[in-house]
Amino acid sequence: MRVVVLMGGRSAEREISLKSGQAVLRALQELGHEAIALDLTEDLCEKLREIKPDKVFIALHGPYGEDGRVQGILDMLGIPYVGSGVLGSSIAMDKDITKKVLSFHGIKVPKWVCIRDEKEELSWDTYPAVVKPADQGSSVGLFVVCGEEEAEEAIKKCFEISKKVMVEEYIEGRDITVGILKGKPLPPIEIKPKKGIYDYESKYTKGMTEYVFLEDKELVEKLQEIAFLTHKFLELKDLSRVDFRVDKDGTPYLLEVNTIPGLTELSLFPMACRKIGLDFKEMIDMLLF
Repeated sequence: MRVVVLMGGRSAEREISLKSGQAVLRALQELGHEAIALDLTEDLCEKLREIKPDKVFIALHGPYGEDGRVQGILDMLGIPYVGSGVLGSSIAMDKDITKKVLSFHGIKVPKWVCIRDEKEELSWDTYPAVVKPADQGSSVGLFVVCGEEEAEEAIKKCFEISKKVMVEEYIEGRDITVGILKGKPLPPIEIKPKKGIYDYESKYTKGMTEYVFLEDKELVEKLQEIAFLTHKFLELKDLSRVDFRVDKDGTPYLLEVNTIPGLTELSLFPMACRKIGLDFKEMIDMLLF
């Protein structure tokens, strides 16, 4: 099969996307496919028409790759691809809209407000709080703030990379993530960052974070059910990863959804696949068909 791997892109997650893309490319080549790497350039449509791929594997993280824009181009060109379509991708990329949809379905999320203009007055009085762009991934631009002054400074920084900023209730508790592969939930992984907050550095620096598979059967089942329902309610396809905070009483709060989880050597989605006996190549093969 001739497969184009889309990687790189224009988002703040470009570096991670290149690592994910190269890992996918190697796996496809080792599986015997004709795999071709493409970056997100202005002549993408012309290149795709030239190559005539049987399928596209999208390894673009963040805006352009995860927000439905590339998916729309591929739909117009009639080229099938791995992952969610335009609707699911665009909803899941916007943390504000995601929370609104999931709240409607009764899934618990931290309380939040969104700011769409830098001049807009902040109406928030619960601290500590989390400030982050509403449309980025990989914890890009994530701040934990303890007061209004800190919050306003963090909001300014977030507006440098986004047009919509979220201020969210800080849930004291455990970070846990659950992957969905072809409609089935994977084993939940608890994330234990050594610096206390799971930011960009903790995610992508070896040794900065410990990862532990959950053993509490009741919590495992609860998280897997919520992740499965989230995947369904947002109309996602093939793969996703759902991030939670679980408070001291064992109540899960859904934080966000990733439609194109990281596929690097440190990434959680492949780690969860290995736990059920699927190595990286087998996982890629499953996603391709």
